[in-house]
Amino acid sequence: MTANMMTALEKSKPAEGLWMVDAPVPEIGPDDVLIRINKTGICGTDIHIWNWDEWAAETVPVPMITGHEFAGEIVELGRNVTGLTLGQRCSGEGHLIGTESRQSRAGKFHLDPGTRGIGVNEQGAFAQYLRLPAFNVVPLPDDIPDEIGAILDPLGNAVHTALSFALLGEDVLITGAGPIGIMAAAVARHAGARNVVITDINADRLALAEHVVPSVRTVNVVKEDLNDVAHALGLREGFDVGLEMSGSQAALDQMVEALVMGGKIALLGIPPGTSPVNWGRIVFKAITIKGVYGREMFETWYKMIAMLQNGLNVSRVITHRFPVQEFAQGFAAMKSGQSGKVVLDWTL
Repeated sequence: MTANMMTALEKSKPAEGLWMVDAPVPEIGPDDVLIRINKTGICGTDIHIWNWDEWAAETVPVPMITGHEFAGEIVELGRNVTGLTLGQRCSGEGHLIGTESRQSRAGKFHLDPGTRGIGVNEQGAFAQYLRLPAFNVVPLPDDIPDEIGAILDPLGNAVHTALSFALLGEDVLITGAGPIGIMAAAVARHAGARNVVITDINADRLALAEHVVPSVRTVNVVKEDLNDVAHALGLREGFDVGLEMSGSQAALDQMVEALVMGGKIALLGIPPGTSPVNWGRIVFKAITIKGVYGREMFETWYKMIAMLQNGLNVSRVITHRFPVQEFAQGFAAMKSGQSGKVVLDWTL
């Protein structure tokens, strides 16, 4: 890095991959902070951008510095910024919102229809420095290390989804044992669920779920019948709450059948394209379905930091760590389907 320049990972052209480039250090405005990045997590969104699939081609302008899961420290403050200090460790909310919509004016910031994402619509966190509105900064307590700070964004997805409905004493079914599904299982356990069952067809991911959350019951639905598992657990009428994290229509259909009458589903997984849904079955079982997007700003951040400080442990979901110079290996690990979270180290 030369003066006023930094190392960054950029989608430089409309093709597969990312490229390590020298880019200008961002200039901050009066309400912004400049963050020196220490650790970043690779997200499923980043994989879409790497692959340059249809969604990415339609959504992401080129060139774009990608990445939105990060932890670092504040190195510059805009002149209007108060309540933050130089050298303060932080993560941050990657959804940039406006203030004019009905949702924002009501304090429901995560529902602002004008939301833009860092690393998607605005220059992102796969860089040595990130400009971020001070409003979006989330300070990190000393007892939360940078690598956990770098995965608070996806943990927030898990927390937002899991805490959509009361879990104390409930039987919870999670479909999809990716990193967010696994973290949701940990959150459900921490929040007092009686039984937590997680399903997938990927044996490696189910093994990781058992490693991260030893008390979870894993089910490979190719090899084991979910109804038999429910019966063995003593569930006479079905699961109370479903957390759909896979984006699989088959998984959602199975979840609907596995729930009690009046059961509740929080839906985070995104099925590709359009999918046929048996709405009659949902109506006659009186199922409540809640779509989940992002994190509640900033209640989810408060809740997950409080849980981490009170015994929630998701550290084992991080399976791979690479210096940023080896970013291609990090992306390969994510794409293999045999990893949990992958963290890149930017302390060059």
